[in-house]
Formats: sequence, C-alpha cells, structure tokens
Amino acid sequence: MALIVQKFGGTSVGSTDKIMAVAQRVLASHRLGHRMVVVLSAMSGETDRLIGLAQAMQPIPDPREMDMLLATGEQVSVALFAMAVKAAGGEAVSLLGDQVAIHNDPMHTRARIDSIDTACIQGHLNRGRIVTIAGFQGVTDHGDITTLGRGGSDTTAVALAAALAADACEIFTDVEGVFTTDPNICPQARKIDRITYDEMLELASLGAKVLDIRAVGLAKRFGVPVHVRSTFTDTIGTWVVEEDKIMESLLVSGITYSKKEARITIKTVPDQPGVAAKIFLPISDAGILVDMIIQNTRDGKLTDMTFTVPRTDYDRAMAILKKVAGEIGAEAVTGDRDIAKVSIVGVGMRNHPGIASTMFQILANEGINMMMVSTSEIKVSCIIAEKYTELAVRSLHDAFALDKDNLPLEDA
Repeated sequence: MALIVQKFGGTSVGSTDKIMAVAQRVLASHRLGHRMVVVLSAMSGETDRLIGLAQAMQPIPDPREMDMLLATGEQVSVALFAMAVKAAGGEAVSLLGDQVAIHNDPMHTRARIDSIDTACIQGHLNRGRIVTIAGFQGVTDHGDITTLGRGGSDTTAVALAAALAADACEIFTDVEGVFTTDPNICPQARKIDRITYDEMLELASLGAKVLDIRAVGLAKRFGVPVHVRSTFTDTIGTWVVEEDKIMESLLVSGITYSKKEARITIKTVPDQPGVAAKIFLPISDAGILVDMIIQNTRDGKLTDMTFTVPRTDYDRAMAILKKVAGEIGAEAVTGDRDIAKVSIVGVGMRNHPGIASTMFQILANEGINMMMVSTSEIKVSCIIAEKYTELAVRSLHDAFALDKDNLPLEDA
C-alpha cells in the first residue's frame, strides 16, 4: 500500500465534469489500497478572472488582499472534488493551506514554504479518507494567507510529498510528459521516459513550462520521485529522478526555447572596478532579473556590457540604465526585444566537450547568428533573432537525433 501525492492542474479541473472524472481516477487508486493526497489548482481561467476583479478595484492591487482573493480559487476546486468523491461512494475531506498548517514566509504573492505540519493529514488518512488540499497557498506565523505565485501548486504537491515521505508525487497536466522539445514546433519530438533532476531544473529555468522550477528544486533536495503525466490518458509519463549510468550516456536530453527575453547593451563603459556594480545594483533594486551577461573590452580602458532581462521588464530596465549611463559616462544604451534564447540540455555534456561546437556549427549551417552564449556543465544557451527560433529548434533536434529513443553517445 503506497502513499501517493497527486496534483491536478487547472485544465484538469476546468469544469464540474472534469472534476468528477478526476475524482473517479483518484478513487480507482484509493480502492487498490493506496493512501491518497490530492493537490488541486484553481479551475482553468479562474485565477485570471480573480486578478481582473482585483484590478477593477485597484490598478495595482494590495498584495495582502490579492492573496486573500486568489486563495479562493483553489478552495472552490477542493470542495467540489470532495463532493464528487462522496457522490461516487468514497470518503474525502477538503483542506485549505492554513488548515493543513502549511507554514509560508510573509512574502505576499510570491511566498516560500517554510514547513508543513502533517498531523492533520495523517489523521484523515488513518480514517481511510482521500485528503484533498488547496495548492498554491499557506499561512504565515501571524495568520495571514500567502500564495506561492504561478506554478505554486506543483511546489505544494512536492513539498507535501517530501513532508509525508510519500512513495511518489504525480503531477497531472494536459500533456503526456516531458518531451525532447516542443511538439508544436517539432512533430518528431519524443516523450522522455526518465530525466534527471538537474536536467529538469535546466529545462524549467530555460522555458519549458511542464513543471515549476521550485517544485523540481524541492524534489531534488528531498529525493522525491516525480511522475509527470496526462490527466486524460493512462499512458506512463516522464519520471524525474536521480541520475544513473544510462542517463549519463545520453548526448542531449532536450531542447527548449524562450521568447520572453530582451537584450540591452550599455556602450563604452569605463573598464574599472565598481562600474559593474553601479550598472546592476539599480536593476536589482527594481526587482529585475538579469540573465546572460557578456563584457566586450575595447581599447582605451573601455568596455561594452550586454545582458538579457525579461521582456516584460525591458522598458523599466532601459529607463534605469539611461540614467545610469549619464552617471558613469557611458556613450549610449541600446536594446532589442526581438530575440529568443535556444538551449540544449543533457547530463552527457559533462563528458563530451564537442557538444557546444556541434550546436554552433548546426546554427551556422542554417545562417543563424549567435548574439550571446552561456554555458554550464549540462547546458548551452544561445541568444538568436526571434524569427529563427522554430528553425533553430528543429535543426538542433534533427542533428542530435532526439527523435530516436535513448540514443547513446557512441551511436550519435
């Protein structure tokens, strides 16, 4: 008899019919003898509807009250799910984050989980009940509700699985698992059977939307096996697990992309200590994340500084940097919104130094210019013109033969 934590996203519980179907699926596992904890997101579209209501009251809604409002979306889902289970002859109880005692820090709308008290959950499980818990939310030491931000229900599910020492955490979504790349761009994309925590962390941070990056980080930290699978089929999905020898033999596991980037260059910056801090501290103070950074040294103790920021923060970053440029004596600030980041990821790169050069040659063969490059042990990322994104992804997917199942290095 296993203890299983299952999480169902908004598309999985998007209507009463879908909630009833999810209830039947969970009941089937429960009737096999498994102890079931179910984490639910708000019904599809509900969070956006609530945000719209808030903005009708305040153009920039108060963060505390926003959390109070947004937490109601998951409350609806878990209550309806518990009713559906009971209607089908099962036993279930719905719980909110504060009832479970999911303790969050006080950062409204983007909180982190500090700890979870499992006594309440264990008590209900011991009574033979399916326990359904509102994802995305918890409570501070002062009794305020705080939410985890977009994708937070994934994090809630993995955190619960860790706290309960669950046998597995299943993340149900509208896709069948993690694919070698976006099937909408590359029809030859293949579902990956097993992927390492590190690879999944890289893919999630680089644009893959199937699993929240905080959830992957927690899973790695506590060794929680995560199964990403479809709500709408019984197909085995993708297991996110510890690295093993077979995984190390794979050349590249996946290719991802992001069209949410913008590039900024501050030209002819004095090449001296303290200048970089003067550039990046105001950006950091504004809450803007900087990703890739390249410094190009010129003659005469001058340099150009180029970096990327989220496209949604481009205008704010440009305004800040134009002011900074005047203060440090830089020549100009230029920018480009029409870029994309394309990345290849695989633990096999650690022992195969030719991967990056192969990627560069593939892009060159297609006439795609690389504006910036960033690497780690298991990934290579390139900034290119946005209009070439799909071509780059398909070309790389074909060149690394990712349509072939578990291709080892010696066969690549």
